[in-house]
Amino acid sequence: MDGLRALLSENSAVAQAIGGLIIGAFFGVVVQRTNFCAMGGISDMLTFGDTRRFRAWVLASAVALIGAQALAAAGVVDLSKSMYMAPTFDWLGAIIGGLMFGFGMCFAGGCASRNLVRAGAGDLRALFIVILMGIAAYAAIGGLLGPIRADLSNATALKLDAFGMGDQGLGTLIAKLAKIAPSTAVAVATAVVALAMLAYCFADAEFRSSPVHVASGVLVGLAAAAGWALTGLSIDEMAASAAPQSLTFVRPSGDTLEWIQRFTAQRMPGFGVATVFGVLIGAFLGAITSGRFRLSTFVDTSDTLRGMFGAIFMGVGGVVALGCTLGQAITGVSTLAMASFVAFAAIVAGGVAGIKTIERMA
Repeated sequence: MDGLRALLSENSAVAQAIGGLIIGAFFGVVVQRTNFCAMGGISDMLTFGDTRRFRAWVLASAVALIGAQALAAAGVVDLSKSMYMAPTFDWLGAIIGGLMFGFGMCFAGGCASRNLVRAGAGDLRALFIVILMGIAAYAAIGGLLGPIRADLSNATALKLDAFGMGDQGLGTLIAKLAKIAPSTAVAVATAVVALAMLAYCFADAEFRSSPVHVASGVLVGLAAAAGWALTGLSIDEMAASAAPQSLTFVRPSGDTLEWIQRFTAQRMPGFGVATVFGVLIGAFLGAITSGRFRLSTFVDTSDTLRGMFGAIFMGVGGVVALGCTLGQAITGVSTLAMASFVAFAAIVAGGVAGIKTIERMA
């Protein structure tokens, strides 16, 4: 393991670019071929009473959690250095951003990752949504909406170091309240959360008897865990920002647009940008090999406006919440960060509200 870490860290930029491309392509193929979709899962549940795709989403979160914590215990990745584990608990941002993202994805026809997959399969509408989402995300990071977002966070976020907590991990909270060793607390939190998720998923007979839904959840979760393994092993400690990361697609969509425009300044794409390209390639290959590649676009003006509204809400909401249906509900939850669980719940609530709103508008 030390030899592999040395090799990858010495070639960090190349390793993360190539590894991100492979992981992204794997994710794109899986989602395209299995129809994995968080928004679709919420819609199926509300419209048809079919919870299989929603349970697949929860299963992916559980698998990512088990995988990430196993990697952390083995010393492969230090999750405490990830952005999710900051000692600032931005609870209001997680709520507002999650609600915005969940609401917006319904009007955009799917979340960030789903639109990337659709774009790879020939949906020009989805490509437009991804581009506009990336622009909106950058506006919320350091552009027109940046000061408002930062001021809101600074005014409401809880500084956990004042409570004697070095990060916002659920294990850290349990260790403080129960006065037990941090490693034991993390193991307890992982076991309780993962078992609860798995119990929910496999309690349903229809889900248990649907190999494609079970496989989609497991494979997406493994892709998120693979991201943690790659970036954990390939971190360049001398770099300005040496933080492990995994799958998330709101900010990386904006980063990809910037990289395309500034290629001569930084020729090697980072992990996030590489995963975006990987998803597009994987979805394209999945669509071509299954005979599902079709060029399509917006139906009419109202369809365009709905897509634009959804893209902007997803871009801004994803930044405010620090993630999306992948970035927070799967990748973030795998770190046991408290804000990730709040964001997950808010995204679901926003999705429910979005679907009901569209039904009333129909």
